[in-house]
Amino acid sequence: MYKTELDAAWSDACHHIVRAGHRMDQRGWVPATAGNLSCRLKDGRIAITRSGGHKGFLTERDVIEVTPSGEPLVSGTKASAETLLHTQLYAHDASIGAVLHGHSVAATVLSMEEKSNALTLEGYEVLKVFEGQTTHETSLTLPLFENDQDIARLATKVAPHLESMTMGYLIRGHGVYVWGKDMFTALARLEGLEFLLACQLASLQKAR
Repeated sequence: MYKTELDAAWSDACHHIVRAGHRMDQRGWVPATAGNLSCRLKDGRIAITRSGGHKGFLTERDVIEVTPSGEPLVSGTKASAETLLHTQLYAHDASIGAVLHGHSVAATVLSMEEKSNALTLEGYEVLKVFEGQTTHETSLTLPLFENDQDIARLATKVAPHLESMTMGYLIRGHGVYVWGKDMFTALARLEGLEFLLACQLASLQKAR
């Protein structure tokens, strides 16, 4: 076994990632091998799902350690192509402890329908799941970025907006990124956001 697999903190991080992956799979937010999940441990280590793993069948062996720059620590392991978007968030804010990325139907369809660079969500009670919100009588903006297979280039597009992001962000035709101080918070925010996006999609379909 690798050293990282032997300590309790690492095991706990893997356990949280595996449970969150299963939950996301059950809700149809990570089809096939889509999506990725990560945690940052208190000692700074970063645990993330390896490339190509189905989130519905995750085990602790499917979680690997990467450096702050996104490089796998163990030779022969392959991190997700989008690892840089996770490490970018950890570098930006020391309070972030978990990052989740999913590909739901609602996120994908709405990102293709919306022609501007953001989605606006307003009037929903569930908006209160996001930090700083105390009433449904508000509106929040979800930034929308063009998809790009060059993840480093995409990260440079995301970087200037990180400070103002309240909900996370959306990549066109791709999916959402959400984060929190720990896995519980990140997952609650993802579930809240996916509910809001599903409501928006239902409204769009009704209007037609």
